[in-house]
Amino acid sequence: MDRFVLTDAQWARMEPRCLCKPDDPGRSGRDNRLFLEAVLWIARTGSPWRDLPALFGNWSTAYMRYRDWVKADVFKTIFDAVTDDPDMEFAMVDATIVKVHRHGHGAKGGLKARP
Repeated sequence: MDRFVLTDAQWARMEPRCLCKPDDPGRSGRDNRLFLEAVLWIARTGSPWRDLPALFGNWSTAYMRYRDWVKADVFKTIFDAVTDDPDMEFAMVDATIVKVHRHGHGAKGGLKARP
């Protein structure tokens, strides 16, 4: 199966922070990397969980696992692990690339008639 988003280096930094590793007690998921790819697919496409492609498994199981990870703050620890060395190459924002809509040039907005 092709990987979609995560590189092997990124996964190596994320893997120790995941829940349900094979050496953890209790139940464990089949493939944490595939599950994380499913979460990234949902985030990238903006699709509802029911539209999750079958190659990621059952959408309901993936959603329940996602909720468990959210409650355990796993995504925050994964985010912290990946962003400790940020790449600021694309972080520049200035007026040459961000244009204001013509209605946002300072005209007073809101209701004209007060209730």
